[in-house]
Amino acid sequence: MHIKSQKDFFSGLLFIGIGIAFSWGATTYNVGEGARMGPGYFPLMLGIVLALIGAVVLFTSLVVEVEGGERIGKWAWRPLFFIIAANLAFGVLLGGLPSIGLPGMGLIAAIFGLTIIASMADGKFHTRDILILATVLAVGSYLAFIVLLKLQIPVWPAFISG
Repeated sequence: MHIKSQKDFFSGLLFIGIGIAFSWGATTYNVGEGARMGPGYFPLMLGIVLALIGAVVLFTSLVVEVEGGERIGKWAWRPLFFIIAANLAFGVLLGGLPSIGLPGMGLIAAIFGLTIIASMADGKFHTRDILILATVLAVGSYLAFIVLLKLQIPVWPAFISG
């Protein structure tokens, strides 16, 4: 069998893999049944649907002819690195690293760090635009999670808020 679209082929494989992993992980919870759903029911169904979508995408990549074959290009290492680093930095800034004695910096600093680091993935760094975006995200997150949902997330660093 000949792969007619590499992008769709590998996307389908990725969807199938994540769907199977999600479904398998959901079986560790009580699944229940349709009338009395347990905590694992929704993740199990979501994983199954994701795997089915992946199977359809994989099938079409083998059957449907695409002009040029939609080859996969080179890996974009810079965006991959900065997006992963931004998420790791967000977690460290929000909760700290107690194992080495680094305190959490709170939600506002974590969002600013996340936005600034993630914006480096593009290579075009516009300080004013990034700071405006970070401010809007920080205010929106504060209103959504702290004010409306009343979640107990530290907003400011421990050495400021006590």
